[in-house]
Amino acid sequence: MAKGYWISAYRTIADPDKLAAYSELAGPAVRAAGGRPLARGGRVVAHDDGIAERTVLIEFDSFEQAVAAHASAAYQEALATLADAVERDFRIIEGLD
Repeated sequence: MAKGYWISAYRTIADPDKLAAYSELAGPAVRAAGGRPLARGGRVVAHDDGIAERTVLIEFDSFEQAVAAHASAAYQEALATLADAVERDFRIIEGLD
């Protein structure tokens, strides 16, 4: 079964305090849903139209697990705290195997 991944590329961060509050809730919610952070906020080199801003990569055992984690009540609570604090490109993708 192919793994699932969350990829978040933050274009702008308007409210770092809201981002911190989101992170406090999102981390435990993601781990409880089986997610494993692989990269979070480290160095970034952007090419083409990319922006060298905060990027997060989280791995799940399956694509379905990744989708379910996003829909979970715990993660939705975390997401509500983020509100309009950031502009980001968030994707759930299926791995190759």
